[in-house]
Amino acid sequence: MQRGNRGAGPLSSAGVTDDPTSATAGRVVVLLSGTGTLFQALLDAARRAAPPWPRVVAAISDRADAEGLQRARAAGVPTAVVAPADFPDRATWDAAVARAVDVFSPDLVVLAGFMRVLGAPFLARYGGRTITAHPALLPAFPGAHAVREALDYGVQVTGCSLILVDAGTDTGPVVAQRAVEVRDGDDEASLHERIKMVEREMLVDVVTRMLSRGWSVEGRKVRLG
Repeated sequence: MQRGNRGAGPLSSAGVTDDPTSATAGRVVVLLSGTGTLFQALLDAARRAAPPWPRVVAAISDRADAEGLQRARAAGVPTAVVAPADFPDRATWDAAVARAVDVFSPDLVVLAGFMRVLGAPFLARYGGRTITAHPALLPAFPGAHAVREALDYGVQVTGCSLILVDAGTDTGPVVAQRAVEVRDGDDEASLHERIKMVEREMLVDVVTRMLSRGWSVEGRKVRLG
């Protein structure tokens, strides 16, 4: 069994690190590549909520022009850019992302529209406490075109998933899922917009629960405390 850790290193092979069940606010680092709407949902929740609530302590991007970085600066959240082009290979970039995250000592890392797969150097440090959202009910429709593929397949219900990040593409253990009905006349844009609304609510709820109550992993089953 693995339990979520709070501010510690990677999960040990024995599977138990620091007690994650403290009710104090946790520290969240967000990795993003685009507009940052999921990131904004976390910022808005933090502004509305009474303490303790997870604190967003940094936004890190692989792109200097990511709109989400502007959202972070407007909110007074520290930012960093770790661009793959600045590094000689993938492993070196992965390690640099991990070092950038290290600066902020997070309890949880959230990939919010981060469009790159993280490799072994990052996962060795933050595997087990990095989550990402996906606009489909995994394992159905993994990858970059999930909404389009769901429509093309003709499903009547799709949704969104929140998973722990592993070395694959959308293959990690499922933390939470919520369903979204496919309506007559939906196109990719309209369906994706409704999924995003549900996805934002789910992310805020799950981040709050993970950092206030802890979580455990047994095989592929994730249980929130």
